[in-house]
Amino acid sequence: MDTPDDYQPRLRWYSQLWRYVLALALGLLVWGPVMDAQLDRNPLLFWADLVVGLLAFVLVWFRRRWPFTIAVVTILMAPISSLSAGPAALATVSLATRRRWWQVITVGALNVVFSLVYYAVQPSDQADPWWVNLSVTVAVVLAITAWGMYIGSRRELIWTLRQRAETAEAERDLRATQARTNERARIAREMHDVLAHRISQISMHAGALTYREDLSADEMRSSVAVIQAKAHEALTDLREVLGVLRDVDGFNGTGPLTGPQPTYGDLGALVADARAAGAAIEYDDGLADGEPLPDAVGRTVYRIVQEGITNAGKHAPAATLRIRVSGSPADGVDVVLRNALGFGPTRTPGAGLGLVGLTERAELRGGTLEHRFEHATDRAGAEVFVLQAWLPWAAEPGQGEDPS
Repeated sequence: MDTPDDYQPRLRWYSQLWRYVLALALGLLVWGPVMDAQLDRNPLLFWADLVVGLLAFVLVWFRRRWPFTIAVVTILMAPISSLSAGPAALATVSLATRRRWWQVITVGALNVVFSLVYYAVQPSDQADPWWVNLSVTVAVVLAITAWGMYIGSRRELIWTLRQRAETAEAERDLRATQARTNERARIAREMHDVLAHRISQISMHAGALTYREDLSADEMRSSVAVIQAKAHEALTDLREVLGVLRDVDGFNGTGPLTGPQPTYGDLGALVADARAAGAAIEYDDGLADGEPLPDAVGRTVYRIVQEGITNAGKHAPAATLRIRVSGSPADGVDVVLRNALGFGPTRTPGAGLGLVGLTERAELRGGTLEHRFEHATDRAGAEVFVLQAWLPWAAEPGQGEDPS
């Protein structure tokens, strides 16, 4: 990662040309008053001034790689070369942009000292008092240093703003990625619950046709029509989720990704639909006459019962499923599903992911979910599968939103 000192505009050589033109103008401005005196009294000093000045222009090109070294070397050239005043000023400004105080103070002091040495060494037709030369030199050095520190401060501000912008963009992209991931995970959970239930109903109807030989043609057509309707509903749901998951951004701009989600009020219709499909269900609703259950909690209750019906249809299609929903605002909601095992052939395999998803749903709502096997009291040796969940009546403080 770049630092404020490393941040430099990446410019081509011709875009920096104005800096060298300005340095040349400053060098000629300093050299002009003494140029004639050098030619008259010491021509060798004139040519030395020119050569050393050109060397200073070459060295100042590397000021960003070795800022302190180049600044010191160009200042040391001042007593010999008036032309090097331009490169020395440019190197001083470049060093001051880094705002390292010991370097700035050192270079400023060297500028003052060697400027006074320059006035003492170079021949001139106009001799000013030493205090005038000192005052002018100090003022010029302070102005150059202040300008360089201003540029460095502005450069650091730009660097900070750029870093903040990059961080904000990275955080925005991360939030968008997390939102897409969470949305797809939510859709996957929903589609598992919905498709598993619909395919279980298809399997139940199709399984009945395999061993029922006493059905009339009308009854056969009716059963096949039910299978066709359930298959159409499953394909519609599957087409919706595939369209979403294939979209790069997770959203296709057409509005909500899924239709209205079921709540506790749809539980009776779910049980009735399962009974119509041939499932034996005893449903005890202890909340029917009580205070209305919040939709978010009711949605989780619906999914738990739906998964229980699906599992019973898969693993014990001939067993009676007993469902009891009870609770109160003070005690929360209890959901218990019980069905005996070993009744009827297993029609569809299961991976156990439904219970994992239900456990996550319950925990996100601040509740618990567990499943276990028990021995029935009315039939020796029979095993009963129990799915039990508890949910708070309302969202607990700090709990996440409902995953649906």
